Amino acid sequence: MQTKIDELTYALLEKNDKLSAAKARAWIELLWSDFESSYAKAGYDYKGAAVTEMVIRKWIDGYGEQLHDFANTNEKYKHLLETDDFTN
Repeated sequence: MQTKIDELTYALLEKNDKLSAAKARAWIELLWSDFESSYAKAGYDYKGAAVTEMVIRKWIDGYGEQLHDFANTNEKYKHLLETDDFTN
């Protein structure tokens, strides 16, 4: 799964030059966990990492350029993305 996270991070960095590598990775990890937990809460059967990856790639294509703006207006993510002090 780390390979997929890395690939998605690079894809996001290509779409958004305002994000640092650490913040892009944080975004991907947040989107990944948020999608999977929301999907499960909705009662859907787990479809695997490939489905999660596909959805996140669509989000990157559609919204990747604006993700840095979204963090400023959404309290759920803002505190998680205010620093570049992330560890892998």
